[in-house]
Amino acid sequence: MTPARSLGDYLRDWRQKRRMSQLALALEAEISQRHLSFIESGRSIPSRDMLLHLVERLGVPLRDRNPLLLAAGFAPLFSERSLDDPTLRPARQAVDMILKGHEPYPALAIDRHWTLIAANDAIAPLLEGVRDRALREGPINVLRLSLHPDGLAPKIVNLPEWRAHLLKRLHQQISATGDPILGELLKELSAYPLSGGRPETSRKADYAGIAVPLELETEAGLLSFLSTTTVFGTPVDVTLSELAIESFFPANEETARLLATTAQASG
Repeated sequence: MTPARSLGDYLRDWRQKRRMSQLALALEAEISQRHLSFIESGRSIPSRDMLLHLVERLGVPLRDRNPLLLAAGFAPLFSERSLDDPTLRPARQAVDMILKGHEPYPALAIDRHWTLIAANDAIAPLLEGVRDRALREGPINVLRLSLHPDGLAPKIVNLPEWRAHLLKRLHQQISATGDPILGELLKELSAYPLSGGRPETSRKADYAGIAVPLELETEAGLLSFLSTTTVFGTPVDVTLSELAIESFFPANEETARLLATTAQASG
C-alpha cells in the first residue's frame, strides 16, 4: 500500500515546481519563513484559510487543491461535475453561445487534456481530407489531430512554426500542472515526423509581428487564422477551471471572404 502523503510533502513539491524558496513563498504569502517551515515539517497545521492562501500564491490548480485540504484534515472544497450536469447548465449554455456566435469562423471547447468537448459547424469543413478517420472519432484529442502525419499536419502550410507553438503551450501547461498524462502526450507529439507544410513558408516569417497564425490548405483555398483562448474567469468547479474555448479569427481578408462564401454555400 502507498502511504498517504503529508501536507508538508504536497506544499514542498508545489513550491519546488514553482522554483520558489521558502523565503520567497513566505514573502509572497506575507507570513514568516519560520511559520512556513513549521507547516512543511508538520510541526504546525495551518487553518483552512491559511492553506487556501498558500495554494493561491503557488498557483495550484483547483484539481490539486483538494488533496492538500484532505492532507490537512479538511473536507474537499472544489467539486468536479460533468459539463452536462444540471447545475452547470448556465456554463454549458455560455459555451454553446460562444461557439455558435463565432460562426462562420471555427471555434471549439477542450478540457485539460485537449480532448474535444464541443465545436461549432465551421470546424467540420477544416477536417476534410484527414486520412486517419480514427483521429476524428471520439474522444478526439485536438493536438494529436493537428500534428499527426495522418491528421491535419500535411495540410498545415506553416507546420514547423505551428507545431513549435503548440508544443511550447503544452510544455508550459505541464510546468504549471505537473500532469503526467500531458507529459506522455508531449512525448508522443514530439516524436511525430515533421512532414508536410511548404518549405518557403518556414523562412523567418514575422507574421506582421503580432502572432503565429494557423495556415491551412483546404478545398476552399488557403485559410489563415489567428487564435484566442477563452476561460471562465472565477471558477470554483474543477471542470470549469480546466475548460478552454479556442476561437479562430481570419488573419486576412481573403480568409474572411472564403469562410463567408463556404457558410453561404452550406446554408
